[in-house]
Amino acid sequence: MNKMETASAAEYIPADSDFRLKENASEIAIDANFAAQSFWRDALIRYIHKTSAVVGLILILLIGVLAIVGPGMNEYTYSGQNLSQKNLAPRVKFLEQFGIFDGSETMSTTSGTKVINGYEEDGLEDVYYWFGSDTYGRDIWTRTWSGARVSLIIAVAAAIIDMLIGMSYGLISGYFGGRVDMIMQRTLEVANGIPRLVIVTLLLLILSPGMLTIIFALMLTEWIGMSRIARAEMLKLKEQEFVLASRTLGAGSFFIIFREVLPNIIGPIITQVMFSIPTAIFTEAFLSFVGLGIPVPQCSLGSLISEGFNSLTTHPYQIVPPLIVMALLMLSFNLVGDGLREALDPKMKEM
Repeated sequence: MNKMETASAAEYIPADSDFRLKENASEIAIDANFAAQSFWRDALIRYIHKTSAVVGLILILLIGVLAIVGPGMNEYTYSGQNLSQKNLAPRVKFLEQFGIFDGSETMSTTSGTKVINGYEEDGLEDVYYWFGSDTYGRDIWTRTWSGARVSLIIAVAAAIIDMLIGMSYGLISGYFGGRVDMIMQRTLEVANGIPRLVIVTLLLLILSPGMLTIIFALMLTEWIGMSRIARAEMLKLKEQEFVLASRTLGAGSFFIIFREVLPNIIGPIITQVMFSIPTAIFTEAFLSFVGLGIPVPQCSLGSLISEGFNSLTTHPYQIVPPLIVMALLMLSFNLVGDGLREALDPKMKEM
């Protein structure tokens, strides 16, 4: 009997109807949308949800566009002078009908204050200076956006060069470690011990002032912070499994540094670049303010603020436009950097 049962069991062939698919999707509860989106898409979503970061990005784009097209929006140039039209208050064609930006300004005298309008006194009925004119009769609107263009070029170029130098220095130092790391870090400490303002000032006194000189001066001093961040990230990642696997498969040191580790730290690097740009803007503005920046007739935000400061008590409107533009630029880059830090750091993601 047992032999017959065994033979019958051996001859039995299972059919498809003997099996039933278990519907356990509700038990697993996988979020298909979340699982399908990439890291960069997820970071973009987190960035967009941060209102202050979006506002900062919009302001940067707006100022960038005005820095490109702003100087060509009227017939004036950044260096053109007209001494017969100097120290004119802001005047805008459509807004003057509402009593604002009509070319009037309040002057302080020994007997009190009085309102004057240089356009009416000089018979300049068809002349409009949107931000006013300075002590040499130059259009402040054109000079403000020309100065913003120069400041942005200097800051962005210096930040990118500092990123390349500091990132490479920190990654190499952290990867090789040992004696190489010790020598490179002692060199960095010596460079960091010298006041940056002294280095920049001496360099600008030796070389001829100009945009390239300022970029070179900022390049020598602003890479240290980037280097430290890159080194710290390398020390954290160089013993990870993917690095050990690449080393086992015969990958070279520089291949591992720049092809394996670098893509994994691009988030902190981009964030640091965003934070370094306002620092470069402020440094350039300070140098221009003390007379070590862009030579005349070129202008930057710092040189415009310096010129407006000399007329602060008599014509305060001359310092307001470049001051507001520089403040908005620095604030916007800091907001964007803060938003990128939260968006690109998975540890700061809201669960």
